[in-house]
Amino acid sequence: MSNQYQIAVVVGSIRADSFNRKLALALAHLAPPEFTFEHVRIDTLPLYNQDLDGKQPAEVQTFKSRIAAAQGLLFVTPEYNRSIPGVLKNALDQGSRPYGQSAWGGKPAGVIGVSVGAIGTALAQQHLRNVLAYLDVPTLGQPEAFIQAKDDLFDDKGHIGNEGSRKFLQSWVDRYVAWVKTHAAF
Repeated sequence: MSNQYQIAVVVGSIRADSFNRKLALALAHLAPPEFTFEHVRIDTLPLYNQDLDGKQPAEVQTFKSRIAAAQGLLFVTPEYNRSIPGVLKNALDQGSRPYGQSAWGGKPAGVIGVSVGAIGTALAQQHLRNVLAYLDVPTLGQPEAFIQAKDDLFDDKGHIGNEGSRKFLQSWVDRYVAWVKTHAAF
């Protein structure tokens, strides 16, 4: 019997009709059945305050327990002002504190994003990778995926709509799955 892999999905956008949320949902359709994807909300987290390290709010404790329970991480983020959204940085900080009690360490991750811009989310992904390296999160390096949101990216069922994008994203998901299987601890 094969292992079941629970993936914690962290979407860097909290917008209701987010392209990145749509992408995260569509990617799950491309994964094998032993992979389940649980979206972990970051919009309910308070702003990080070191004064609360000794008594983290319930929302932070719940968030950290959901990250800790996962065998892998999937970050799907937009790019805001050439970097990651503040809400995502706050989630990374909350999950890593207090010092020495990080929920992130050692969990294999994939980083991807979609944007209306031609370079997708290239700079946000690079900044996110820098933070993840410090947090000891082994992150899939290749292939990089900077997706541009075009009219046919998603079909009416929420799957990847055009064949070229579907083939590319299937290849990305296949590499991500292999990465998680190689690096996940059970």
